[in-house]
Amino acid sequence: MATKSASRTERGTRMKVAFIGTGSMGSLLIEAFSRSGALLPHHICASNRSPLKTKRLAQRYPGLKIYGSNAEAARDSKIIFLCIKPLDYPEVIAEIRDVLDDKQIVVSITSPVQIETLEQALPAKIAKIIPSITHSVHSGASLCMYGKRIRPEDRLLLEQLMSSVSTPFTLKETETRIASDIASCGPAFVAYMLKLWAEAAGELTGLTQADAITLGSEMLLGTGKLLTEGGLTAEELIERVAVPGGVTAEGLTVLEAGLRGLFVQLIEATHRKYDEDLGKLHALFNPPEPGGETAAEEEGDSSPSSHQADGGALSKAEPPDGSGAATLP
Repeated sequence: MATKSASRTERGTRMKVAFIGTGSMGSLLIEAFSRSGALLPHHICASNRSPLKTKRLAQRYPGLKIYGSNAEAARDSKIIFLCIKPLDYPEVIAEIRDVLDDKQIVVSITSPVQIETLEQALPAKIAKIIPSITHSVHSGASLCMYGKRIRPEDRLLLEQLMSSVSTPFTLKETETRIASDIASCGPAFVAYMLKLWAEAAGELTGLTQADAITLGSEMLLGTGKLLTEGGLTAEELIERVAVPGGVTAEGLTVLEAGLRGLFVQLIEATHRKYDEDLGKLHALFNPPEPGGETAAEEEGDSSPSSHQADGGALSKAEPPDGSGAATLP
């Protein structure tokens, strides 16, 4: 992973930015960019299958343009964010490809859809940026990958935009899945663990779950600051808190026994689901020829992707740390 972008987007950029799909993440990005001032509502356009969702956004942000078709939204937009489900990509690509040119930038926020696939299907420059729910509070990491047509100035533009709501990190596409587990899926995983911790605290001690959640949330916020701004590594933080023979050390012994294998299982499960999505997408983008074989099979490549080449699941022999390994949620 590379360094974050140090600069910020000028408030209220004049470029037109389209969001195709205004579901959970599409709406979140529109709202985050608008609140940060990076994008003014009248420079944002959106399209969605459900007119109700786009209507609500337009009411919340007067000036935001709503289009009845994906092609209308994409036409003449400098940046087009594809905030759609993986299996919807072939249909949306067919709708927008004829209105795009080589000066526009298409950004996929979906990890299983490969950059190379989009470069073959569209004339535009292609980037992949995996966002996080934490961007709604202008925090967290955004995972940035770039296609062959992206120029340095395009990359700067995208990272300036993302830096208004997050900390952009550039990485290889083959690292996306494991990085997404941490940066994008991670908030749900951590919130779930905090929920269970609070429930146990309530059952065993009488502390209310609400108070436990509040205490845990403040702890997570402070821990994150110590690791990002306080100059401490994870190991150093543990050593500072866990006095040998103390209460924290006793608790760490319990965690060591249960969590290490659990995280291996978690990574294997997310990568297994990712591989399933890759297979489905491969079938959609490579429909059978009249003879019954896909185009890829005729060329001698019958598999959707190799694990290392396209970010598939880590094998047991591979390190689960993202090095030489595998692509959001």
